[in-house]
Amino acid sequence: MTGNAMPEPILVSACLLGLSTRYDGQSKRNDKVLEYLRRENLQPIPICPEQLAGLPTPRPKSFFASGGGSDVLDGNGLLVQENGTDVGEAFIRGAAESLKLAQLAGCRRALFKDGSPSCGVHRIYLGAEQVAGQGVTTALLLRHGLQFISEGDLL
Repeated sequence: MTGNAMPEPILVSACLLGLSTRYDGQSKRNDKVLEYLRRENLQPIPICPEQLAGLPTPRPKSFFASGGGSDVLDGNGLLVQENGTDVGEAFIRGAAESLKLAQLAGCRRALFKDGSPSCGVHRIYLGAEQVAGQGVTTALLLRHGLQFISEGDLL
């Protein structure tokens, strides 16, 4: 690859880049993610679907009470905050805004934080238990042809 090649845009969970966007107001900066982006000549497009939905930071922790990301999109799942508030519509709104951002930036790929109710790639939380599944934003973007990896795939 030549040094002049334009970097490919890729959606990246903002918390993995060191931004304090997580529900608890913290980040999950991951040096392997940053190295991967440099090595592969990728231009990160930082994204936090929950913030795009208008949810505050910090905010109560959210998890699936039933189903997963696709189920919430289809109206068959339940996503709640630890205080019991149904936040499914907010997460769908954040996913839709994330899709707009991906399309505006020309992203074909995403590198997301696994375990997140928005960004989970391979796993999510169903109550307190980790299970196989995708977050709401991942599920929507998969339906629109984006390819995904998680930070765990870089180990």
